[in-house]
Formats: sequence, structure tokens, C-alpha cells
Amino acid sequence: MDKFTHIQQLADQRGIFFPTAEIHSPLSGFLDFGHMGTVMKRKITELWRAEVVRKTDSLEIDGCLILPKKNFEASGHLKNFVDPLVQCKKCHKIFRADKIIEGATGSTVPEAMSSEEFNNLIDKHGVKCPECKSSLAKVQKFNMMIGVSIGPLTDEKNAYLRPETCQNIFADFLKIYKTARVSLPLGISQAGRSFRNEISPRQGLIRTREFTQLETEVFFNPKKINDFHGFNKYKDFKLRLKLVGKETHSISVQEAVDKKIVSGKLIGFYLAVAQMFMEKCGFDPKDIRFRELEENARAFYSKETWDIEVNTSTGWLELVACNYRTDYDLSSHAKVSGVDLSVVEDEEKLTPHVFELSMGLDRIFYTVLENSVSEREGKPVLKFPRSLSPLDVVILPLVRKDGIDEKAHEINEALKTLFETKYDEKQSIGKRYVIYDQLGVPLAITVDYDSLKNDDVTLRDRDSMKQIRVKIKDLQHALGEFFSGKKIF
Repeated sequence: MDKFTHIQQLADQRGIFFPTAEIHSPLSGFLDFGHMGTVMKRKITELWRAEVVRKTDSLEIDGCLILPKKNFEASGHLKNFVDPLVQCKKCHKIFRADKIIEGATGSTVPEAMSSEEFNNLIDKHGVKCPECKSSLAKVQKFNMMIGVSIGPLTDEKNAYLRPETCQNIFADFLKIYKTARVSLPLGISQAGRSFRNEISPRQGLIRTREFTQLETEVFFNPKKINDFHGFNKYKDFKLRLKLVGKETHSISVQEAVDKKIVSGKLIGFYLAVAQMFMEKCGFDPKDIRFRELEENARAFYSKETWDIEVNTSTGWLELVACNYRTDYDLSSHAKVSGVDLSVVEDEEKLTPHVFELSMGLDRIFYTVLENSVSEREGKPVLKFPRSLSPLDVVILPLVRKDGIDEKAHEINEALKTLFETKYDEKQSIGKRYVIYDQLGVPLAITVDYDSLKNDDVTLRDRDSMKQIRVKIKDLQHALGEFFSGKKIF
């Protein structure tokens, strides 16, 4: 069994994530998260808030999921937000043209190519339907926006589910700038859902129609891109860069700026922040790279794009898009709305430029799962980074009698306001250890007959399976030491 399938089965078996409305023949591309998955998503989001939002003094907003049609006329989505679609002539299954060509040739294919260019590649390489090996129809461009009708007396699509969270940020920029007592550069962040009518969402969390983004848009004066006060703190940090046509190599942020590999110090700083966040998610730097996108592969609004990719069992997978969007967004919204979105600083009137860190939470979630999975005696074990584990500790009474369960409940009550805990008394203690190792819980507390006599418990480590006895009164301190990174086993 390949690793991707193994992860899907484990997630379903343990209720980490699963198809939405599974009892009703679910639509593809929509997934629900169970309790463990929900807590883990929250932990990743909290890490993002600590490592990106607060570290960069960004302001956070919470915008609506539905935006008016004019917003997407301004952003260019109604015209340009398209994917290349191709259909099998025989079985009629639909695929993304760039992905089906990549699968057949092993080469990267820019999704921004014209339909004619896609058709030429399909003919040149004799690409067939991967399902039935039949011929393919001509490639068409398909708009991925999901439209809605707002109000009781209209059938017209007068609004759309947002395809990216940044659109709220651009529309709200001037309001935030004027009310938050800030100056440029200004980071505005948002964690929230986005929606795209994907052509063929067949890869679990990797490609869905509803997903969560962790977005930061940095507004700045382009003349001051190298006048950035936070730069020196990270100037020696090593970025993992894959330049067009070259192998991945490590280079300091300072060198990337000096050699004009990146457009300026502000961009180098934010690339460093993004890579450090990925490392805190548990990824080895050698498995992380910033892939530079050539011009014909970049989004229509981007002057400079770096995709953060992580090496997975499915190949290098994009998790974060880092785009230098220039003044495209504010200028476009100003033109369509008729509202002046420029600002005045140091007696200069300007339309700010934007640099973007757009992170896909669901893809990060999947890659953290895959990066954490290992095996012990034929059973999967999830070795999450301690900060991302969905539970900190599980409390396990040896038996459900003689006051042992009552003592275990007391311990759970004492710890659950400080840690993510769970009480479980079902099945044998050995089976419970196996289940919570599979769920990635780093610590287990076992309450037994000696606990009643000596006021202590067994504390078990998930990774080493070592066990120590700890006094109940010292549990809070021991857990605090463990989660601060100190060795207690």
C-alpha cells in the first residue's frame, strides 16, 4: 500500500477526517474533520499566529465568505480564474489538462498556457485518458468560481463564494489602515475558508473544493522595500531556494537580496519567516524548498512568485504561495469601486504594493500527518511535533472499579484546563496504548492500584515507550517540563 492511501485509511479509521455527509453519497472535494483533526488544525493555526502573525506585528481580520460580484470584476477572477479542462471522449471523465500531461510526461506544465498550447502537448506526447486509455477532446478553460444568488427576487449570480481569503483583505485595507493607528509596511492576516469549483478533486486533502487558508498580505511603499527594520534579525538565515533551471541550494537572506534574487529586504524577511514556520511544523529543511516560478507559470497579478514546496510521497507539493502582487489589487479595486485606495505617508501619496504569504492549511495538515507517520510492530504510530499533537495527554485508569476510575477522573479534571486531555477507560490498557500512539498523543498517564496507595501514576512516552512514576502533585510540573522540550524520561 502506498503512503498516501495508508494515510487516508488511518485518517478514516480514527475519524481524523472523512467525506462530508458520508451517509448521503457525498460530493467529491468536501471533507469534515473529527475532533482530533479539528484540534490539530487549530494547533497549526495557533502556531501560524505565533510564528507569522504576531512575529511580524500583523493585524488579523475575519471576513465574510461571500463577496459581491463587483469585487471579482475588480480582482480579475471572473475573467482570469480558470483551469484547463479536458474530457475523455469515451468514458467522459474530466481531468485538469496540465496534471494529465504531467502524469504522462513527468515534466512540469504551466497551468497558465493557452488551450492551443495544451492541445499541442497532448498531440505531441500522445496523451490518453488515464482511466480507459481513450482519446481526449480539446482542452477548454473552466472558471472555478462558485456563484450564488443573494436576495429573494433574483436568480442571477450577484455574488460569489470567495476563491481566496485575500480578497477581503484588499477590500478592507483602507478601513483597517485608517482605524488601526498604523503605518506602512502593514501586514493584514486572515485564517478562513475559501471555495473553488475544482475540476477533479481526487486527492483527499491535497485538492478540495472547500479549504482553509492562512493568509498574510503585506502592504508597503515600493521605494522603501529595502528600508525594513526587521531585516537584520534574519539576514543570516539560510533560505532553501530552487531557482528556475537550477538545483535547490541554501543561501542567506542577505545574499539573496545582494544578488537581486529577491526584489528586496522586505521580501527576503518574509520568506525567512515562512520557512521558519514550516520548520516549526516538523519539516526538515532539506525537505523544504522555495521554487521560483517562471513568468508563464505565475499568476496574472504576480511580478515575483516563490512556491514553498515540501517533499512528500506524492512528490514536491506546494503548500504556500509567496507572491509579489505589486499595486495590482488596490489599483484594480479603486478603479472598479471609484474609491481612492491610496495613502499619504511622509508627504507622499502612493498606492501600496503587496507581498503575499498564502498558506494552505489543509495541505499543511496532510503533510504534517505524512511526515509524522511511522510504524511499530506492524501498527502505525503518529509522531507529531509536541506543539501540534491533537491531544497532550490521555488519562487511562487500569480498571473501572475500586476507586481507580474515580482517581483518574480527578486527575483529568485537574489537568484539562491547562492541557489538551482525554479520559478513556475502554478496552485493555495495551490496546489503549496502541490506539493513542496511532493518534499521536505524546503522553499517557496510567492510574493503577499503586496510585491509590502512593499518590503517584505511570507516565508513558509515545516515542520511546519508556515509563516513569510521577507523584500526582508533580504531574503539572512534569508535563510543563516535557512540553517545553526538556528531557524527563
